[in-house]
Amino acid sequence: MRASKRTPAAQPATAPATTVVAPRPEQPFEPRSSRTPLQWGYLVSLGVIGAIATGLALYGLRSILFMIFFAAFATVGLDPLIRWFQRHHFSRAWAIVTVILLIVGVAVAIVWVVLPLVVSQISYLVQAIPKEINTLRDQGWFDTANEASNGVLGNFVTWIAKEVKDPTVWAAIGSGVVGFGLGVLDAITSGFFVLILTIYFIASYDSTKNAAYKLVSASHRPTFIEYSERILRNFGKYLSGMVILAFFNAVYSTILLVVTGVPGAFLIGIAAFFITLIPLIGTVLTTIAMTIIALIHSPVSALIVLIFMLIYMQVEAYILTPKVMGKAVQIPGSVVLISALAGSTLFGLAGALVAIPISAGIILIIKELVMPRKELR
Repeated sequence: MRASKRTPAAQPATAPATTVVAPRPEQPFEPRSSRTPLQWGYLVSLGVIGAIATGLALYGLRSILFMIFFAAFATVGLDPLIRWFQRHHFSRAWAIVTVILLIVGVAVAIVWVVLPLVVSQISYLVQAIPKEINTLRDQGWFDTANEASNGVLGNFVTWIAKEVKDPTVWAAIGSGVVGFGLGVLDAITSGFFVLILTIYFIASYDSTKNAAYKLVSASHRPTFIEYSERILRNFGKYLSGMVILAFFNAVYSTILLVVTGVPGAFLIGIAAFFITLIPLIGTVLTTIAMTIIALIHSPVSALIVLIFMLIYMQVEAYILTPKVMGKAVQIPGSVVLISALAGSTLFGLAGALVAIPISAGIILIIKELVMPRKELR
């Protein structure tokens, strides 16, 4: 019997031992610059020149930039009026058309009615105030009050009489407070530019907002839209509320001065409208100015004006402001004063008006975005 030959099982091959080599630390890549120090100097100089040229260009366009900025704020302030028409069964398009017609009507009224009255009131006051001062000096109580004040009252009255006869004073008033930039040709052109730009911004308000929102990344867009809409609503409520309160103050002041027989009541009422736009202290300044002007007319008129303006201040603080403003701007009074002072220093009365809602928006972002994130760390 033939023996079978058995084939030995194949042995597994032993893998050669491998040596693990630790990775070498990566060296930071430092590109070698081929530029010489002279070339770097030229580049830096060009950058500085470009920055200076940009700054000079922006400074030269500051008036145009501010008009654009002011037109944008006027648009935000008029948006609550558009929404009010929408709540009263107006379509968005018809609400916009109605607001635009109202703006055009106000502009026409200012040019054809307000400005001629302002000019006539100024010419009347130039002649009436010196006569009122002479009548004031002839009254028996004036000498006693002047002696009690060590001549301060007499010097003050003399200063008023001198300033009234100075045409530069009335030019400053006409271009600054009363005319609000509409007293001279350049200001009328600026006002027309702001008017046209505001109308355009109102017509394209929603589409402009949607286009701006698309510039934000999709992951952050809902949060950005939420806070932007809240800030814009606060802006609109504040601006429209301040204009309504200023209108009430101006009408009330004009009627009060007409009843007491103080000359120039219409002109003082227009000035009161713009002064009242200054937050917190606008009504106080208006009351002081009206009392002094009424004192020149007669002490009785000054007393009546002071009493009724103090009553109005209480009504405005506890009834009108809560009803009109609501919760539009929730910021401390100190921040309001600081913002108004900073804004008025930079851009005058208009700057004081827009500084408050900007501060409110910043505080809203800090309270609801910055502070909660700090608590999570």
